[in-house]
Amino acid sequence: MDALREAIRSGRLVPGTRLPPYRTLALDLGIARNTVAEAYAELVEEGWLTARQGSGTRVARRAEPLTPDPSRAPARRGRLRVVHDLKPSSPDASAFPRADWTASVRRALAAAPNEAFGVGDPRGRRELREALVEYLARARGVRTRADRIVICAGFAHGLELLCGLLDGPVAVEAYGLPFHRAIIERSGLSTIPLDVDPYGARIDSLPATNANAVLLTPAHQYPTGGALRPERRAAVIDWARATGGLVIEDDYDGVFRYDREPVGAVQGLDPERVVYIGSTSKSLSPALRIGWMVLPARLADRVAEAKGQRELVTGVVDQLAFADLVARGAYDRHLRRARKIYRGRRDQLTAVLAERASHIRVSGIAAGLHAVLDLPDGTEQAALRAARRQGLALDGLSLYRHPDSAAKPRDGLVIGYGTPSEAAYSAALDALCLALPDDPDDER
Repeated sequence: MDALREAIRSGRLVPGTRLPPYRTLALDLGIARNTVAEAYAELVEEGWLTARQGSGTRVARRAEPLTPDPSRAPARRGRLRVVHDLKPSSPDASAFPRADWTASVRRALAAAPNEAFGVGDPRGRRELREALVEYLARARGVRTRADRIVICAGFAHGLELLCGLLDGPVAVEAYGLPFHRAIIERSGLSTIPLDVDPYGARIDSLPATNANAVLLTPAHQYPTGGALRPERRAAVIDWARATGGLVIEDDYDGVFRYDREPVGAVQGLDPERVVYIGSTSKSLSPALRIGWMVLPARLADRVAEAKGQRELVTGVVDQLAFADLVARGAYDRHLRRARKIYRGRRDQLTAVLAERASHIRVSGIAAGLHAVLDLPDGTEQAALRAARRQGLALDGLSLYRHPDSAAKPRDGLVIGYGTPSEAAYSAALDALCLALPDDPDDER
């Protein structure tokens, strides 16, 4: 009780914040449910909390907000300490397969020819490109040869190389990563938004854009979560063939599917019309800086030339180690373990929200390492402020919206469940529930 009083007094729990149900808090703390119920009742009597049937227990609303204790204020004004990281940015760093990676480094160093430590091929090490040919065909339905693959430092690097070879506008999904749009625009190209719906990008509006290329996340639209439906996949290939346009496929988390079989890459429909780009940023770690571009024949030499005559981006040892990891099946085993971990976290997220915030709809959860929480209109910014007060780092859906999109904006939160460690995840979800807006029906 003292901790709750202090949290309310200091402003860490703001008026109107809904507290966890008796049973949930009792389980989290390992105490009897009656103990929690008695504590809540006492705090209600003292005026710290309010309790109403159907609305749960909340921090009491006051005429004047409580003033935080200056001695507990953050060291720098305007900045709150991040306690829980739910940014949709990276996998769980603690899940990196250290033992397998160490074994692959040793095997790679022992087997590497002397020339591997000289001037590098801008396409990257052939050992890795050959391993990727087999793996991508088996896992993602990609059709290619080793001389059509260029190793890069990740999707952003691959996109930057590609944009230097493009002319004219590039169509992009109306919701997508802002820094990807920035890379395109820094190259002197304009971006034109395509609306998205639960089935991915609206390809039917692509011809009217007069774009020469289109950037898509077809396996799992980022961030809204839909998979590009089959007729739209066929339509974008028809568009590319009819116009000479180029499809840029960002397969950022195509290996993480939970509720249905993996959706193959669009590239397999026409390897000469699609540039397929993947990386280890989500599957292993963004720290490795290993990515791959699978290119049409007409672009492979030009991209390698644009990259430069020396391999100065991804280290040779990392390339050789990853090639060994893939070739001996250790990468597949890691992905199977990771899918189990992340599916469990997704299931925990949906279960907690169903219990504590059933009015919040969760979408985009069939794959990947993030989910979208749809919020009532006009509540996103308030939810972000509440999240900051709870020490949560997360994104609002509006961050990803193309500024020129004509579609009605959606309010939502983009929740990454990959980053927290197993030990920290439950506490992060508790904090998330406290930051969510109330059910409008409870206020009637």
